Amino acid sequence: MRGPDERQAILFSYRSIEDRIPADHPLRAMRRLVDPLLVELSPRFQTLYSAIGRPSIPPEQLLRALLLQVLYTIRSERQLMEQLDYNLLYRWFVGLTPDDAVWVPTVFTKNRDRLLEGNIAEAFFQQVLGLADQHQLLSHEHFTVDGTLLEAWASHKSFRPIDEPPASSDDDPSNPSVNFRGEKRSNTTHRSVTDPEARLVRKTHHGAAFLGYQASVLTENRHGFIVQTDVRAPEYHAERDAALEMLTLLAPTPRRRTLGADKGYDTPEFITGVRTLGFTPHVSPNLHRFRRRSLVDGRTTRHAGYEVSQRKRKLVEEGFGWQKGVGLLRKLHHRGQEKVSWVFAFTSAAYNLVRLRTLLAAAPT
Repeated sequence: MRGPDERQAILFSYRSIEDRIPADHPLRAMRRLVDPLLVELSPRFQTLYSAIGRPSIPPEQLLRALLLQVLYTIRSERQLMEQLDYNLLYRWFVGLTPDDAVWVPTVFTKNRDRLLEGNIAEAFFQQVLGLADQHQLLSHEHFTVDGTLLEAWASHKSFRPIDEPPASSDDDPSNPSVNFRGEKRSNTTHRSVTDPEARLVRKTHHGAAFLGYQASVLTENRHGFIVQTDVRAPEYHAERDAALEMLTLLAPTPRRRTLGADKGYDTPEFITGVRTLGFTPHVSPNLHRFRRRSLVDGRTTRHAGYEVSQRKRKLVEEGFGWQKGVGLLRKLHHRGQEKVSWVFAFTSAAYNLVRLRTLLAAAPT
């Protein structure tokens, strides 16, 4: 029998929002991990808010909403507010009831900037790492370092000479026609008026140049968790300098530790710096024909641990792939090194949470 296509408004619902979420939904496991971490961050949240005035967006709900945006690749906060308005799953995860009003996007952005001032992303990142360490999922002896380029939210038209006023145009003032054909442009003479901290960079010698940032991560080799992050201007030594700085932030240990890296890190200064910090450099030798010698010789490469490091260092690419494919970092949506660093650390924390949830689900009970 064919059912009738009749639409009748329902004034009341007799099922709670909790009953509508499947028991095996991945977000249930994610919220079980996140909620205790936010409780531990509550004293830190308290220092960011005044004791008087109108109540703002609860920081716990704010962080859950930002985490939801990263996990489901929601490209803007305006779209996030739109989906929170009608998606019961998203409302349940954030902590809103079906009748709660959704925040205005600009108000949501202003409240997010308060978390930026309190460096909450780094604190949340460390809480996630601590949880993984409680489950004995981290290695404290074997690490990998690598870097990637993040495309800035700025166009080539915004890259203009520092000491010259912007050229007049008869076109649309919001999107003027700019002709820089034949003009020599470099980071020493030009700056982006949209994002002055971004720099002109290219991935390869023959690739197209774009405005971007240098992002680096330090991962542990057991399960590929990100343990340190760094964002800076993409200068010549930036990737190696960031690696050495991240190593100094690790807690000291009496045991000898190893650091895996690709051949781009095989320079005498970097290898010497790694050894000075107490790490054995398991760096892939740069066998370029113009370089006949590397400081990473047979005394290091002959050991079985070196082969393990070379195999494990590929885990770092999984993190970059997730951050750019899922975590909205293929092209940045924020400007300024401070904001980009915040977003990169928060996205890294989200990636660690996904790995943690997967590993705990696969663990024998």
